Amino acid sequence: MGGTDNIATSIGDHWQQGPINAPTVLNSSLNVAQFWDGRAADLKAQAGGPIANPGEMGFTHTLALGVLESIPAFVRDFRQVFAKDKVDIEQVTLAIAEFEKTLVTPNSRFDLWLLGKKDALSADEVADYKLFKDSGCVACHNGPAVGANSFQKMGIVPAYKANSPAEGRSAVTGKDADRFNFKVPTLRNVELTYPYFHDGAANTLGEAVDTMGKLQLGKTFTKDENAKVVSFLKTLTGDQPSFMMPILPPSSDTTPRPQPFAKK
Repeated sequence: MGGTDNIATSIGDHWQQGPINAPTVLNSSLNVAQFWDGRAADLKAQAGGPIANPGEMGFTHTLALGVLESIPAFVRDFRQVFAKDKVDIEQVTLAIAEFEKTLVTPNSRFDLWLLGKKDALSADEVADYKLFKDSGCVACHNGPAVGANSFQKMGIVPAYKANSPAEGRSAVTGKDADRFNFKVPTLRNVELTYPYFHDGAANTLGEAVDTMGKLQLGKTFTKDENAKVVSFLKTLTGDQPSFMMPILPPSSDTTPRPQPFAKK
């Protein structure tokens, strides 16, 4: 699913509807900051937020630590890694952040083409990439993540009528000039991470390209141009992470143990 939940805004504790679209966790270590408004400087700072958010997990750090401390295998592993007798939230958020750093998606066809494998893209797709560049999309979508390295105003030419109350960076900086400034999303795996934008308002890549052209570039893509940009964007899908959850060792108690996820 591209590291997302593929719904406009996420569902939290007791079926609460979130106010904003969940960004992909894949390649999140490449982000300039975390969350759409950048309120967390890094993955570690981000990791503790959802646990204690009443609208998301509806838990507390104290309760989370209690659960971890009730599982002997976790206590053992934390002690081995951190050389401390007691699990604390600093260890938990660091462990989550370190795991998230492994969720990268290399070897997209575009990556391979950049590395010299000229047949990784067709001649048409190379032309599609040229259209993407010449249209001005690379002004924001650049760098290793093809985005995610800056904050930009949503709606430069006409204003954007969002389906979300989120106001972007102004909620962090307190500056009115930062209203509706959001982190530019990565375009890696973008064909998988629908719906699009911070409010999840665009259901398809074609719709997203059309909206971005008008709002950010002042350009109306023709049907053919739109299809070409979408064609290029699909070359950015890389190898998806695959991992196995370890089976915890047998225990003398009867506490249910997590089962391994199927390898996808």
